[in-house]
Amino acid sequence: MFIDVDCSQIKKFGQNAFGDYFVSKRSDNQERLIAVLSDGLGSGIKANILSCMTSTMLMRFIEEDIPIQKAAQTIMDSLPVCQIRKISYATFSAIDCRSDGTTWIVEEGNPSFLLMRHGEEVPLEYEEYTSPKFPERHLRLYQFKAEVGDRIIFCSDGVTQAGIGTQAYPLGFKREGLLHFVKECLVKNSDISSTDLSSQVIQKALSVELQEHAGDDISCAVLYFRNPRKALIFTGPPYNKMKDREYCMSFDCFAGKKAICGGTTANLVSRELRREIVNIPHPNSGDLPPIAAMEGIDLVTEGILTLTRATEYLEREELFHQDAAGQLVDFLLSSDIIEFMVGAMLNQAHYDPSLPIEIEVRRTIIKKMKKLLENKYFKQAIIHYM
Repeated sequence: MFIDVDCSQIKKFGQNAFGDYFVSKRSDNQERLIAVLSDGLGSGIKANILSCMTSTMLMRFIEEDIPIQKAAQTIMDSLPVCQIRKISYATFSAIDCRSDGTTWIVEEGNPSFLLMRHGEEVPLEYEEYTSPKFPERHLRLYQFKAEVGDRIIFCSDGVTQAGIGTQAYPLGFKREGLLHFVKECLVKNSDISSTDLSSQVIQKALSVELQEHAGDDISCAVLYFRNPRKALIFTGPPYNKMKDREYCMSFDCFAGKKAICGGTTANLVSRELRREIVNIPHPNSGDLPPIAAMEGIDLVTEGILTLTRATEYLEREELFHQDAAGQLVDFLLSSDIIEFMVGAMLNQAHYDPSLPIEIEVRRTIIKKMKKLLENKYFKQAIIHYM
């Protein structure tokens, strides 16, 4: 199974920094995913430092194969107490899961997570541990086997306490409100992505706040266990022209979505597969060449300019453009495993002095895009050079 993961957050109204901190990492072989959400005491810079420290330390312990229970207990017993409020400097939720569904979760102080299966919550048993140093701190440990289609939703108390004191929600949105809303979202779209579901949860929490001003940091993280959505991008002609047809046939037989980035590459595929390229005028193409169409191909764009712009959008999280680069970003982010077929033949057009000086060579752009997709958007990306 592929584990689709994302976290959406809103800062407390009037603050410049998130008091909650989320971190996630996949193993090199993509068989393991670790994620931690911590809620720092208070808000702003101080809370950010506390939650960041807690999340990164716990992540490091688990990553080094310290049993998750021991790692969490070490953190729980180490966090100091605020002398004024007499509560912990940070709370946390951590998950360690494998691609076969084997999952461990620990929670200390955060709202209890939801495990959704077939649109309903699955009740789970847990073991509870009390800190010998701080008797008021209790750690819950869960172990279970996730199935295809399962979702795990965990959040900071900015979600469950949203709207507290208002007429509609005198006791806050509460975990029951979160569960009801998640069910509604799954009824409307049973295949909703982790990105969209987490975003809808925090927007709902914000909507119940007085004047829609977040009274606390609001964070929601979602994991979605599903069969992977695969995509393949063909860009640049192969170094050995004798293998043009071989690579084109391999591209055509790929089981997943397919895109071509580059006019020369599109002409090559058109020639070898005997398929026509149809230009599609687009009113929102901006200063980029518009997209084209080809039978059996989901997206056809220009090459270096579009790849460079798409990388900029990914880097800046500018994801709502309708030009060719924006459509390429949508293509990428709707997939889980993205493969690149990158031709090694040099194109002299890339060295035209009339082109913008910031344009990078294709390989460099693809490497940068791969890093962004993996580190910022939690995708799996693979590059094949030809």
